[in-house]
Amino acid sequence: MAHHDAIVALATATGNGAIAVIRVSGTDAIAIVNKVFNGKDLSHQQSHTIHFGTIRDGDDVLDEVLVSVFVGPNSYTGENVVELSTHNSRYIIERVIHLLIRGGARAAQPGEFTLRAFLNGKMDLSQAEAVADLIASNSAASHLVAMQQMRGGFSSILTELREQLIHFASLIELELDFSEEDVEFANREQLKSLVVEIRAVIGKLVSSFEQGNVLKNGVPVVIAGKPNVGKSTLLNTLLNEERAIVSDIAGTTRDTIEDEININGITFRFIDTAGIRDTQDIIEAKGVARTREKMRQARLIIYLADPQQDDIDEVRAQIKEVAQSGIPYVVVVNKNDLLTQAHRDTLAIIEPLFISAKSNVGVEELKEELLRKVNLHNLNGDDVLVTNVRHVEALQKTNESLRKVLDGIDNPITSDFLALDIRQALHHLGEITGSVSTDDLLDNIFSKFCIGK
Repeated sequence: MAHHDAIVALATATGNGAIAVIRVSGTDAIAIVNKVFNGKDLSHQQSHTIHFGTIRDGDDVLDEVLVSVFVGPNSYTGENVVELSTHNSRYIIERVIHLLIRGGARAAQPGEFTLRAFLNGKMDLSQAEAVADLIASNSAASHLVAMQQMRGGFSSILTELREQLIHFASLIELELDFSEEDVEFANREQLKSLVVEIRAVIGKLVSSFEQGNVLKNGVPVVIAGKPNVGKSTLLNTLLNEERAIVSDIAGTTRDTIEDEININGITFRFIDTAGIRDTQDIIEAKGVARTREKMRQARLIIYLADPQQDDIDEVRAQIKEVAQSGIPYVVVVNKNDLLTQAHRDTLAIIEPLFISAKSNVGVEELKEELLRKVNLHNLNGDDVLVTNVRHVEALQKTNESLRKVLDGIDNPITSDFLALDIRQALHHLGEITGSVSTDDLLDNIFSKFCIGK
């Protein structure tokens, strides 16, 4: 693919709105827009300036526009970039884009503007991927993590690790040039200390993925319990809308219902499930099986009990099963307004939160407990969290290569094999930042971007 030809795309979302932004990037971007812009001569304007004028197709005036000029390399893509702010009319947008294509531009591919930013050295690959995460962020926490990565926090750590490894790799490669003289330029003990230190950093990054992933995609919370304990009512109360059907008939919910809310900047994905019980109803039995599957996949479980119908020993047995899964959980007793003191005394053994989902009593306390359980509310802009599966896999491969380096030091092997393992570790680290990449990898990453970004 040529990476200097001019590309054009709508950079704003389609739909109702006052303004649309059409983006053009490439060596001839300014010249192409200048042909159809009636105003100042854009070819003589300074970078980062805005100009008013009209877009014309021959004698036909299409729109009055503001044109922003960015002269490469001081632009998002590193090339000449022009952004046209037009009125948000589908007819105008299509006419202007077709006019620019006739003038020498071509329609951009998904993510091609950001791909060019990567290829022109404006950002590395992990920062480019963070652009997509930033666009998709729907909470303060996911926004914070995406911004931290886009601004290079993750990249700077990887670059430092890679530079230290490259230093030793070059010394070991030098040893290969003097193999007949049996000399060592790379101190093996220093190399071992460095590899141990790097593996510790990588291990910490890999461990952060669980936290980073839930911040990016939301915390999956399953609301579980026996039929008719108020699970659907609790979901509706949390969402503040009638999302699930509520009925006094046990077994009303036969499939999972999901929706999400934001609590103190963190997205929680609540999953209402079929009540857990033995049933001869084939459809309901499938719903119960799906409930158990969702519980295994959850990051947090709300086990909801109704003291008027649930036997305390049954509840304790179910809670024990949940606890054995290793998934954090909160025991909640619903219909608080119907409890007697005797009920409360009996239930004290399971240490529940008391709520009334129907009356919205105790729900705020439940939200606070959920935040405490997931322990995600103390993040700051300096926290480096891994949120991308591709990055985790590359880090794990790096760690495995470094383990082989340690084995090679403890059970001495020749410099050529040691160099091979270090080069492999460098390769996997480079896959994250894009210093090592293939066309297939880039196509896979940027094809998931929206057109215009």
